[in-house]
Amino acid sequence: MKINADDSQRVVVNHHDLPWVASPEPGIERRMLERQGGEVAKATSIVRYQPGSKFQSHHHEFGEEILVLDGTFSDETGNYPAGTYIMNPPGSSHAPFSESGCTLFVKLRHLGSDQVVREVIDTASAPWLQGMVSGLTVMPLMQQGSGSTLVRWAPQTFFNPHRHFGGEEIFVVSGVFEDEHGRYPAGTWIRSPHLSLHQPFSKEGCTIFVKTGHLLNG
Repeated sequence: MKINADDSQRVVVNHHDLPWVASPEPGIERRMLERQGGEVAKATSIVRYQPGSKFQSHHHEFGEEILVLDGTFSDETGNYPAGTYIMNPPGSSHAPFSESGCTLFVKLRHLGSDQVVREVIDTASAPWLQGMVSGLTVMPLMQQGSGSTLVRWAPQTFFNPHRHFGGEEIFVVSGVFEDEHGRYPAGTWIRSPHLSLHQPFSKEGCTIFVKTGHLLNG
């Protein structure tokens, strides 16, 4: 299966416009943003667990990143409420479930040998750092390799035009993100290829998940 599999192409999709697709486990569904492969795939998805649903224990050969969007996600290592970021490194395994139900932003099979230590960050309590312009604050997430970051834009914040070496991926967690190409409300996923250029801003304010430098093969 291939969905938005060409990293050299810009893609904009709001997951609310996509259908839920059943997973092999009852009560767990996915909205597929990008995918290369069958049930074992390099993929970016929104994953929804109904209350009481679970996956059997499974192995992540090339790791995964998870951002809990709502509800509480769990595995044998603990319970992770909305706002939790988890990086499970290559070679890790777990048996995830949700007693109360949850929705996740998930990236699978994209990590490398420089990501070796599991990371968990509660973004509700972790500190925000001053960004490069007034009104912009950042929260570094993955500390190893091509890191992921939360970026918070105060209303009426404008950034300089810039080019992305290695590309950029954005998921709008809340609010409305914008650039000269369009307006992107919460739930929008944007993938911009290597050496793409834009001038982002937010008139209304927003929080976005950002990953850069990982699309060099596009």
